[in-house]
Amino acid sequence: MAENEDGQEKTESATPKRLEEARRKGQIPRSRDLSAAAVLMTGGIALSSMGGQLGGDIHSLMRRGLTLTREQSMDATQIVPSLTNAALDGLIACLPIFGLLALVAVLAPLALGGWSFSTESLMPQFNRLNPLSGIKRMFAMRSVVELMKALAKFGVVAVIATLVLWRDTAELLGLGREPTAQAIMHAFTLSGSALILISCGMLLIAGVDVPYQLWQYAKQLKMTKEEVRREMKESEGSPEVKGRIRQLQQQMARQRMMQDVPKADVIVTNPTHFAVALKYDEKRMRAPIVVAKGVDLVAARIREIGTEHAVPIFEAPPLARVLYKNVDIGGEVPASVYVAVAQVLTYIFQLKAARRAGARPPQAPVIDVTE
Repeated sequence: MAENEDGQEKTESATPKRLEEARRKGQIPRSRDLSAAAVLMTGGIALSSMGGQLGGDIHSLMRRGLTLTREQSMDATQIVPSLTNAALDGLIACLPIFGLLALVAVLAPLALGGWSFSTESLMPQFNRLNPLSGIKRMFAMRSVVELMKALAKFGVVAVIATLVLWRDTAELLGLGREPTAQAIMHAFTLSGSALILISCGMLLIAGVDVPYQLWQYAKQLKMTKEEVRREMKESEGSPEVKGRIRQLQQQMARQRMMQDVPKADVIVTNPTHFAVALKYDEKRMRAPIVVAKGVDLVAARIREIGTEHAVPIFEAPPLARVLYKNVDIGGEVPASVYVAVAQVLTYIFQLKAARRAGARPPQAPVIDVTE
């Protein structure tokens, strides 16, 4: 099991932040065998399909070079331009295949790790110059695996190449008896066929190498439980700080809530454990809303503020519990308690009117609410 410098086992998968940091540093999974197989396959297909055109261009180039007279070949003013033109013609003839191979060499690695450009990976790493570290890497498991892969690749390529030479021996020996132009095109076709067969063997190796590279990449980025906790603390903040922020937010919300208590029309109580302050304005509200609520000490403070500002307090334990549990601050009372709330508010409004007129107060309603 992998361990870090503190001796803790790295058992946790890499977090998204760790993966992003690794990508920024240029650490992404790559398979050289997959890229090599793709390039070989592309080269073989290109030679098989474009070998005729390329063979004709090479044959024409050879004929022009061999038609130079002795005087022309000894004259620097003629031989240098001839060689320059021959080189350019050869480059132009091979350019389609070279361009296709270069494109595949760039795109093939993207199939596994995607595109990544990092300046950090270009910086020199002087710790790699340490001979002790180099010797340690030589005998590491990764080096052993790479050695086994190299031997496997050599064996596969050697076997396929031997079989191809054995199969095409007659055709290879017969190239010397063919016309030059036909022999060149035939040689390109045989080369393309050989590259395709060899690339098939390389694809088998890549089929083993790609899962191994993904596993090795995930293993290198594994984290300890402490590293995961530390990263979460850095990204989301310390639990102590978050708790303090939450506490301050609750205090601020409670202060705003308490400031709305004097504006309430009535405070419905349990009578001691719950307190819910209600307000209703028929011109602006569809239904009464809860402007404050609380339990125990907060409920006591709501009742205290309500008493200081002459807000009526009505004892209805079932209704108080239902409102506290089902309605958020600023929310409308649910339809299931419309009748009960209407009875309370009607009684409060009648009570205020009776007090102003000096009349006898109305009888308090009996509130029946199913919790």
